[in-house]
Amino acid sequence: MRFDREDLRRRLPRFETPVTADRRKIRGDHDLNPDMLPPASLREAAVLIPLVEREDGLHILLTLRTDHLAAHAGQISFPGGRTEEEDEDALDAALRETEEEIGLPREKIDIMGRLDTYVTRTGFRIVPFVGLVRPPFTLEPDPFEVAEVFEVPLGFVLGPGKPERHSRIFQGRERFFYVFPYGERFIWGATAGMLLNLREALEVD
Repeated sequence: MRFDREDLRRRLPRFETPVTADRRKIRGDHDLNPDMLPPASLREAAVLIPLVEREDGLHILLTLRTDHLAAHAGQISFPGGRTEEEDEDALDAALRETEEEIGLPREKIDIMGRLDTYVTRTGFRIVPFVGLVRPPFTLEPDPFEVAEVFEVPLGFVLGPGKPERHSRIFQGRERFFYVFPYGERFIWGATAGMLLNLREALEVD
Protein backbone atom coordinates (compact mmCIF):
# COMPACT_ATOMS: atom_id res chain seq x y z
CA MET A 1 0.00 0.00 0.00
CA ARG A 2 1.43 3.38 -1.06
CA PHE A 3 0.54 6.72 0.51
CA ASP A 4 0.95 10.15 -1.02
CA ARG A 5 0.84 13.58 0.57
CA GLU A 6 -2.94 13.87 0.36
CA ASP A 7 -3.45 10.41 1.84
CA LEU A 8 -1.37 11.39 4.86
CA ARG A 9 -3.16 14.69 5.37
CA ARG A 10 -6.54 13.00 5.15
CA ARG A 11 -5.77 10.12 7.50
CA LEU A 12 -3.53 11.66 10.16
CA PRO A 13 -5.06 13.61 13.08
CA ARG A 14 -4.79 17.37 12.68
CA PHE A 15 -3.83 19.81 15.41
CA GLU A 16 -3.86 23.49 16.26
CA THR A 17 -0.94 25.63 17.36
CA PRO A 18 0.43 26.18 19.90
CA VAL A 19 0.65 22.43 20.50
CA THR A 20 0.63 20.90 23.96
CA ALA A 21 0.28 17.32 25.18
CA ASP A 22 -3.32 16.22 24.60
CA ARG A 23 -4.35 14.52 27.82
CA ARG A 24 -7.54 13.17 26.25
CA LYS A 25 -5.50 10.73 24.13
CA ILE A 26 -2.91 8.94 26.19
CA ARG A 27 -1.01 5.85 25.12
CA GLY A 28 1.99 4.40 26.87
CA ASP A 29 3.96 1.55 28.33
CA HIS A 30 0.94 0.84 30.53
CA ASP A 31 -1.20 -0.21 27.53
CA LEU A 32 0.00 -3.82 27.83
CA ASN A 33 0.83 -3.56 31.55
CA PRO A 34 -2.02 -1.76 33.38
CA ASP A 35 -0.21 -1.83 36.71
CA MET A 36 2.92 -0.16 35.27
CA LEU A 37 2.05 3.40 36.20
CA PRO A 38 4.27 6.30 35.14
CA PRO A 39 5.75 8.68 37.72
CA ALA A 40 3.43 11.36 39.09
CA SER A 41 5.65 14.09 37.64
CA LEU A 42 6.20 13.86 33.88
CA ARG A 43 8.71 15.68 31.67
CA GLU A 44 7.33 17.13 28.45
CA ALA A 45 8.93 15.90 25.22
CA ALA A 46 8.25 15.74 21.50
CA VAL A 47 9.47 13.62 18.59
CA LEU A 48 9.30 13.69 14.82
CA ILE A 49 8.33 10.61 12.82
CA PRO A 50 10.06 11.48 9.53
CA LEU A 51 8.63 9.88 6.39
CA VAL A 52 11.17 10.21 3.59
CA GLU A 53 9.90 10.32 0.00
CA ARG A 54 11.80 7.69 -1.98
CA GLU A 55 11.22 6.32 -5.48
CA ASP A 56 9.96 3.02 -4.06
CA GLY A 57 7.64 4.70 -1.55
CA LEU A 58 7.88 6.25 1.89
CA HIS A 59 10.61 5.27 4.35
CA ILE A 60 10.67 5.95 8.11
CA LEU A 61 13.86 7.58 9.35
CA LEU A 62 15.05 6.27 12.72
CA THR A 63 18.05 6.76 14.97
CA LEU A 64 20.08 4.43 17.16
CA ARG A 65 20.85 6.17 20.44
CA THR A 66 24.36 5.99 21.83
CA ASP A 67 25.05 3.62 24.73
CA HIS A 68 26.04 6.25 27.30
CA LEU A 69 22.86 8.36 27.38
CA ALA A 70 20.96 8.67 30.64
CA ALA A 71 17.57 7.70 29.16
CA HIS A 72 16.80 4.93 26.65
CA ALA A 73 20.48 4.35 25.85
CA GLY A 74 21.21 2.05 22.92
CA GLN A 75 17.58 1.98 21.78
CA ILE A 76 16.08 2.78 18.40
CA SER A 77 14.09 5.98 18.50
CA PHE A 78 12.72 8.90 16.53
CA PRO A 79 14.61 12.20 16.57
CA GLY A 80 13.31 14.36 19.40
CA GLY A 81 13.68 15.13 23.07
CA ARG A 82 12.62 17.32 25.95
CA THR A 83 10.63 20.48 25.45
CA GLU A 84 12.68 23.48 26.57
CA GLU A 85 11.53 26.88 27.83
CA GLU A 86 12.60 28.59 24.62
CA ASP A 87 10.40 26.31 22.47
CA GLU A 88 7.15 27.85 21.25
CA ASP A 89 5.32 24.55 21.66
CA ALA A 90 5.75 20.80 21.28
CA LEU A 91 6.06 21.03 17.50
CA ASP A 92 8.82 23.62 17.78
CA ALA A 93 10.60 21.28 20.22
CA ALA A 94 10.35 18.31 17.84
CA LEU A 95 11.74 20.32 14.92
CA ARG A 96 14.53 21.86 17.01
CA GLU A 97 15.58 18.50 18.45
CA THR A 98 15.52 16.90 15.00
CA GLU A 99 17.90 19.51 13.64
CA GLU A 100 20.16 19.27 16.67
CA GLU A 101 20.28 15.47 16.69
CA ILE A 102 20.59 14.60 13.01
CA GLY A 103 21.09 17.90 11.19
CA LEU A 104 17.79 17.77 9.28
CA PRO A 105 16.57 21.37 8.86
CA ARG A 106 12.91 22.16 9.44
CA GLU A 107 12.68 23.67 5.96
CA LYS A 108 12.90 20.12 4.57
CA ILE A 109 9.94 18.90 6.67
CA ASP A 110 6.21 19.23 5.94
CA ILE A 111 4.16 18.35 9.01
CA MET A 112 1.27 16.06 8.04
CA GLY A 113 -0.32 15.57 11.45
CA ARG A 114 0.24 14.34 14.99
CA LEU A 115 -0.32 11.10 16.81
CA ASP A 116 -1.55 10.37 20.32
CA THR A 117 0.45 11.51 23.31
CA TYR A 118 2.65 8.68 24.61
CA VAL A 119 3.69 8.32 28.27
CA THR A 120 6.72 6.23 29.21
CA ARG A 121 7.44 4.49 32.49
CA THR A 122 10.67 6.52 32.61
CA GLY A 123 8.64 9.70 33.07
CA PHE A 124 8.28 11.34 29.65
CA ARG A 125 5.06 12.62 28.12
CA ILE A 126 5.81 12.60 24.38
CA VAL A 127 3.91 14.38 21.60
CA PRO A 128 4.69 12.66 18.24
CA PHE A 129 4.42 14.50 14.90
CA VAL A 130 4.49 12.93 11.44
CA GLY A 131 6.51 14.87 8.89
CA LEU A 132 7.11 14.35 5.18
CA VAL A 133 10.78 14.86 4.30
CA ARG A 134 11.81 15.98 0.83
CA PRO A 135 15.14 14.73 -0.57
CA PRO A 136 17.83 15.60 -1.25
CA PHE A 137 19.22 16.31 2.20
CA THR A 138 22.46 15.73 4.07
CA LEU A 139 22.36 14.53 7.66
CA GLU A 140 24.89 15.47 10.33
CA PRO A 141 24.14 13.27 13.37
CA ASP A 142 25.28 14.49 16.77
CA PRO A 143 27.87 11.86 17.76
CA PHE A 144 27.12 12.32 21.46
CA GLU A 145 23.46 11.29 21.07
CA VAL A 146 23.21 9.37 17.80
CA ALA A 147 25.20 6.26 16.96
CA GLU A 148 23.50 5.67 13.61
CA VAL A 149 20.70 6.93 11.36
CA PHE A 150 18.86 4.48 9.11
CA GLU A 151 15.60 4.06 7.21
CA VAL A 152 12.89 1.39 7.29
CA PRO A 153 10.29 1.13 4.50
CA LEU A 154 6.85 2.25 5.67
CA GLY A 155 5.50 -0.84 3.92
CA PHE A 156 7.40 -3.03 6.38
CA VAL A 157 5.76 -1.35 9.37
CA LEU A 158 2.33 -1.59 7.72
CA GLY A 159 2.76 -5.24 6.73
CA PRO A 160 0.73 -8.14 8.14
CA GLY A 161 1.60 -9.65 11.49
CA LYS A 162 3.07 -6.47 12.95
CA PRO A 163 3.84 -5.56 15.59
CA GLU A 164 4.73 -8.67 17.52
CA ARG A 165 4.03 -8.86 21.24
CA HIS A 166 6.97 -9.99 23.37
CA SER A 167 7.56 -10.30 27.11
CA ARG A 168 10.42 -10.42 29.57
CA ILE A 169 10.88 -10.49 33.33
CA PHE A 170 11.44 -6.98 34.69
CA GLN A 171 11.81 -6.35 38.43
CA GLY A 172 10.46 -9.81 39.15
CA ARG A 173 7.33 -9.54 36.98
CA GLU A 174 6.48 -10.47 33.41
CA ARG A 175 6.13 -7.35 31.29
CA PHE A 176 4.75 -7.16 27.77
CA PHE A 177 5.82 -4.85 24.95
CA TYR A 178 5.44 -4.37 21.20
CA VAL A 179 8.28 -5.21 18.80
CA PHE A 180 8.97 -4.59 15.12
CA PRO A 181 11.93 -6.89 14.30
CA TYR A 182 13.70 -5.58 11.20
CA GLY A 183 16.63 -7.72 10.13
CA GLU A 184 19.10 -7.56 13.00
CA ARG A 185 17.40 -4.50 14.46
CA PHE A 186 14.93 -4.64 17.34
CA ILE A 187 12.46 -1.75 17.35
CA TRP A 188 10.55 -1.83 20.62
CA GLY A 189 9.33 0.27 23.56
CA ALA A 190 7.89 3.72 22.98
CA THR A 191 9.07 3.74 19.36
CA ALA A 192 7.16 0.53 18.61
CA GLY A 193 4.11 1.90 20.43
CA MET A 194 4.11 5.03 18.27
CA LEU A 195 4.59 2.96 15.11
CA LEU A 196 1.51 0.96 16.11
CA ASN A 197 -0.35 4.26 16.50
CA LEU A 198 0.83 5.24 13.00
CA ARG A 199 -0.51 1.95 11.59
CA GLU A 200 -3.88 2.59 13.17
CA ALA A 201 -3.97 6.22 12.00
CA LEU A 202 -3.32 5.02 8.45
CA GLU A 203 -6.17 2.55 8.91
CA VAL A 204 -4.10 -0.60 8.59
CA ASP A 205 -5.71 -3.57 10.37
